[in-house]
Amino acid sequence: MTVCKILKTCSHSLALLVLLVGTCLPTWAKPADLTWETPSRNASESMPCGGGDIGLNVWVEQGDILFYVSRSGAFDENNTLLKQGRFRVRLNPGLDQSSFRQVLHVEEGYLTVSDRSVTVRIWVDVFRPVIHVEMDGARKSTAQVWYESWRYEDQAIRKAESFQTSYKFGVPPGTVTRRDQIAAASQSVTFYHHNQDSTVFDATVAQQGLLPLKPHLWDPLGGLIFGGRMVAPGFRYQGTEEGVYDQTRYRAWRYATATPSRRHSLLIALAEARHSVDEWQSELERTIRSVRPKRDFEATTDWWRSWWNRSFIESDGESLPYTRNYTLFRYMMGCNAKGKWPTKFNGGLFCFDPSFVRPDFTFTPDYRRWGGGTHTAQNQRLLYWPMLKSGDYDALKPQLDFYLNILRTAEMKTRHYWGHGGANFTEQIENFGLPEHDEYGLRRPDGFDPGLEYNAWLEYTWDTVLEFCQIALESERYGGCDISGYIPWIKSSLDFFDEHYRYLARRLGRQQLDGNGKLIIYPGSGGETFKMAYNPSSTVAGLKVVASSLIAYLQAHDADTTEINRYQAFLKSIPDIPLRTVAGHQVISPAVVWARVNNIEPTMLYPVFPWRLYGVGRDSLQTALDTWRYDPYVQKFNGHTSWEQANIWAACLGLTDDAVKFCKLKMQDGPHRFPAFWGPGHDWTPDHNWGGSGMIGMQEMLMQEVGDRILLFPAWPKHWNVHFKLHASRQTTVEAELRNGKVTMLKVTPREREKDVEIR
Repeated sequence: MTVCKILKTCSHSLALLVLLVGTCLPTWAKPADLTWETPSRNASESMPCGGGDIGLNVWVEQGDILFYVSRSGAFDENNTLLKQGRFRVRLNPGLDQSSFRQVLHVEEGYLTVSDRSVTVRIWVDVFRPVIHVEMDGARKSTAQVWYESWRYEDQAIRKAESFQTSYKFGVPPGTVTRRDQIAAASQSVTFYHHNQDSTVFDATVAQQGLLPLKPHLWDPLGGLIFGGRMVAPGFRYQGTEEGVYDQTRYRAWRYATATPSRRHSLLIALAEARHSVDEWQSELERTIRSVRPKRDFEATTDWWRSWWNRSFIESDGESLPYTRNYTLFRYMMGCNAKGKWPTKFNGGLFCFDPSFVRPDFTFTPDYRRWGGGTHTAQNQRLLYWPMLKSGDYDALKPQLDFYLNILRTAEMKTRHYWGHGGANFTEQIENFGLPEHDEYGLRRPDGFDPGLEYNAWLEYTWDTVLEFCQIALESERYGGCDISGYIPWIKSSLDFFDEHYRYLARRLGRQQLDGNGKLIIYPGSGGETFKMAYNPSSTVAGLKVVASSLIAYLQAHDADTTEINRYQAFLKSIPDIPLRTVAGHQVISPAVVWARVNNIEPTMLYPVFPWRLYGVGRDSLQTALDTWRYDPYVQKFNGHTSWEQANIWAACLGLTDDAVKFCKLKMQDGPHRFPAFWGPGHDWTPDHNWGGSGMIGMQEMLMQEVGDRILLFPAWPKHWNVHFKLHASRQTTVEAELRNGKVTMLKVTPREREKDVEIR
């Protein structure tokens, strides 16, 4: 190891010797494999495996290897996110339980099941939608494989089960999950789901009075075809069987090898198309022809190694379970890094049979609470904020493109309902850009504003889009990403607030602005909590930050002066963040006033995170600290479950003891065998906004930025050894090691940014 420079920092309470190293080898282990030495009881004890936009739940039960297959974007007519099916593999001789091992090879992204005589390798190609199952043994064996489907016939959707759809509790009588098309051949089985042209999209458009716009609205559901083919060379079709798994009936298509061999393999290729089954078949066959297993495996494992080389947090001792779970959750997010659709907050690609989460939910493996095509933006955001510091800029694309896809719909409905410009994005928004059918309100009173959700939690909850706008702008500032295609969406999102609140003011009174020339943000909403609010601090902070970031972007890219001036005028019109006095201390207020409290989120801390106007290294810190300590709502609502963010706010405020307490609660092992399967919490299992908020909190404990300053260890306990690599703005990476209270390694790239680093 070459020591390049020794820097003694004495300006803080803890003087540390920092070794700035040049080229050196990491002194910590790579992402640790996760190993199980006994089979599982059922699907709830499954292990995730995936890549590209495909996720598998893999487990071994009573000698059989089973796995579910999920693919991002497999939405049916009701907007349920359907699984592709379940596969079962059986070897003869069977697996020896005395030498059993199931291993998730995290660094390379694949999974093995083995005993002393045979290894079964399961992996998903990152670059094409193909799953490989490869059996390699020291002895000859025969094998059987089943494709199992519970959608071999139409299934009526029960009342509570309807939560998996976009009808929620308002599913029309007689609604079914339609059966798949399944056809067996001698060495393969083909399966697909073909949506009808009439879907929940059509019902929602009619319900919300948008039929005149329907030809121009984006419909991702009508005519969609998705599914795949299992190809099993050396196997022969044996017919069908029927059975029950966890109270769900299924039909199985069985295949078996004719002769014993040391090697067996099968692949499952997936495809999707619109309207034409012939087009779908052609896409599927092109994918199968393109497969080259050795080449594809090498490319996939190389991709996963590069994923882990971008960033990491690793540790030992007391903090090891929390950094391990950080890594395992980031692995699950990597399984949809190349998807066309965002990773869903309510289970991602890895939901399993619901009765293992709630015994009374005896529904099919397709079930998840809060829907498959419904994207609750306040939850989704927590999955994507940590990708900035982890450097996973490419994985942001599915979530940011989600808004591009529905931008025209958001602008058209704004014009249709209110007659002005800008894009209105509601909370509980569908993948086609409209409010969720039930949340819009099934029993709306006559004369109620057609642009509003008739819903106590969601009315006027419009500002979450601002966080995704800022994520896009930050991806340019962090990674130099080309975000020019997102700028029209960002502008239109800001334009909505400017035009709509002027529109509302004109309807309520004579003047568009208040006596200080500021927007009157009323009625507004502090998340889902502080309702009928006047100038909610979460909205005000978001508008200020996004407008400022947009102006900086436009200036850096030599935009038209008139356009820059327009957004500078808008920024000037945004009201101040409201403050109030509690127990003699000035604190951030949820709003100037509000009518009621409807949920349990202390949104007065949004100016701390995500908006970073208050916090460590800022003059505003004391006000935020007093908000944390004295505000009665903060005291009542701060928690760690699901999307609750006390761990993040404590870290951003430099409160190490509180940050550690909430980190432990947030990132401790979940209730299932795979430790990063959290939930159900407020949502479902595995709860992905639980993991995302946990990632954010740990990142903030390790590194924060204030202007050009990079603050290291602002809320990380000195007795927790850690080695991390994270990304900062201006295409900077910081790698550091803390051992026994001393910073023993620090590497900043590019080196000219070393001067910006401060050890806290």
